[in-house]
Amino acid sequence: MELNIILPSRPKIISENDSQGIYEIEGLYPGYGQTLGNSLRRIILSSIAGVAITSLKVTGADHEFSTLPGVKEDVLAIILNLKKIHFKLSSDEPQTATIQVKGVKVVTGADIVTGGQVEVVNPEQVIATLTDKSASLELALTLEKGIGYVPKEVLQQTRPAAIGTIVLDAAFTPIRRVSYEVDNMRVGDRTDYNRLRLNVETNKSISPHEALEKSIEIMINQLRAIVGFKEETMMVEETEGGKIAEAPAPETAKTESDFVLPSRTAKDVDLLKTRVEDLTLPPRITRALALAGIRTIGGLARKRESDLAEVDGLGAKAIDEIKKLLKKHDLELKV
Repeated sequence: MELNIILPSRPKIISENDSQGIYEIEGLYPGYGQTLGNSLRRIILSSIAGVAITSLKVTGADHEFSTLPGVKEDVLAIILNLKKIHFKLSSDEPQTATIQVKGVKVVTGADIVTGGQVEVVNPEQVIATLTDKSASLELALTLEKGIGYVPKEVLQQTRPAAIGTIVLDAAFTPIRRVSYEVDNMRVGDRTDYNRLRLNVETNKSISPHEALEKSIEIMINQLRAIVGFKEETMMVEETEGGKIAEAPAPETAKTESDFVLPSRTAKDVDLLKTRVEDLTLPPRITRALALAGIRTIGGLARKRESDLAEVDGLGAKAIDEIKKLLKKHDLELKV
């Protein structure tokens, strides 16, 4: 008789506001509170996408150690203040924001001029102080979506900066802190089942509720990708001398590229087994496909355009790039 571990309850909200939420999951099998709590905490801290300033131009300054006439802070202090400003970005493409102010003034996030796809979450944050009537401050900021922390050396390798552009380290994560507690609770006759309580705090660019949901989705997608082993069994075959020899049987585990028409040549099949990260797609598209569980070009070709539109991080431009890449290999999205 197979014994199944009972499933826990869905997360319930204990308290919640724009930046902090406390959630409980009850009925976890003994030991599963620590297992899930630690896993979800690590995913929330490392894998939730956010927005950061990746570069800026300051009129009158060529590097971060410059000073500006009539401005109390030097460029380095201004950069540190800019890093305290949080943004929401509705587009997957990099966006530009500007600041143009003159005269005696305390410059805040409210002075940032953005397009319709950018929102400043904390406009009250102070950026600089202009102390003279003739003083001026002109900035051009580049905003991008990303995951985790990316040092400026890596950003400079992937996108060389123009002269006068200051490239910044990018801390994309919108999460401030995550903690969890595990208590025992009664389920039936047993009192050692677990209750998991998660405390999630964000910078308001994403709700704590959404951060927890995304972390659960990421965990499910990661586990789904590794379900199933590729088993090698031994086949018995007779040799010319009448002796019995053992040889590995053909691989039976199916992959995404096994579901293709039998008329495909061996070369075509090899192409369909090519992993997404080996393609010439931008890193942001590769990450989005990986998070959605699309691992090979064959699996990509089996998706409809409407399927890709539902993937987080894939906009219309990204889907067009995918279609162009497939066309180069005489493939197309499923109709």
